[in-house]
Amino acid sequence: MSTTTPTPKRSGAVKVTGGEPDAARGRRRRRPTGKQNLAGWLFSTPFLALFAVFMLFPIVATLVMSFTDFGQRDVRRPMEAEFVGLDNYTKLFGDDQFLTALFNTAYFVVVGVPLTIGLGLLVAVLLNSGIDRARTFFRVGFYAPVVTTIVAVAIVWRFVLDPSDGLIAGLGDELGFTSPDFLGSEAWAMPSLIVMAVWRNLGTVMVLMIAGLQAVPAEVREAARLDGASAWQELSRITVPLLRPTLLYATVITTIGYLNVFEEPFVMTQGGPSDSTLTVSLNMYFQGFRFFNMGYASAMAYVLFLVIMGITVLQLRLMKDNTK
Repeated sequence: MSTTTPTPKRSGAVKVTGGEPDAARGRRRRRPTGKQNLAGWLFSTPFLALFAVFMLFPIVATLVMSFTDFGQRDVRRPMEAEFVGLDNYTKLFGDDQFLTALFNTAYFVVVGVPLTIGLGLLVAVLLNSGIDRARTFFRVGFYAPVVTTIVAVAIVWRFVLDPSDGLIAGLGDELGFTSPDFLGSEAWAMPSLIVMAVWRNLGTVMVLMIAGLQAVPAEVREAARLDGASAWQELSRITVPLLRPTLLYATVITTIGYLNVFEEPFVMTQGGPSDSTLTVSLNMYFQGFRFFNMGYASAMAYVLFLVIMGITVLQLRLMKDNTK
């Protein structure tokens, strides 16, 4: 009698191999054809043309110009400008007005950036968890100055800070004290511009911080509360460490913006009184477009660029280790 060995039933499972299917592997390795490359370059041509004309050419031109004595007389014949080498750069650090502008810019950044970041974080925390009603109204209210033109902002702040008819002066009359001349005093002019800049840029930092706070896991905060952490401990030991990437980004863009500060002193004080609000960008504008020292102004622009790049790299290195 013959015995038949039963054939094992085939399982419905599909055997999975370690490699990718041939079709998928072929699609992944397929390189763009010449026509596809050409189409990509054609689509990017408008941007490249605009970038070359309005960005790349001015950047290269000002770099070359910074090594010349280019002035108003050379506008029609730019190739006749005399090459002076590094004279413009060495002259900068012997120029008392430039050193004053550099100090004023540093003052603006050192005081303004921490105030903007700190108040922006505080407002974001309050709007994210402490205020339930009219939250959208407050968010729009804090962000409105960001999208308001500097001319409108300057008119409002000039009225507020006016020593005779301003709001603060009127409040001082009611309370029995004399309001100082905020924009006409060397001691008060720069702090007044810093307050104005913080008020105007607070909304940007607030939006960034709210986005970062909403990405913090709620379970982490709940666990901290269950462990008995106070509100301050939760903020300083849980929220802020988890917000380091957002804080890094907000600090870098705020610092770059404040190093380039121009509109506030240009509209409000024109750099006065006695150069107390003269910044590097404003001094650069005066040298280039008021006195037509284009080569000297170009050198000033590249010194400012190197300062911005150095501070940005330093911030990224100092805070990057803490974001890992």
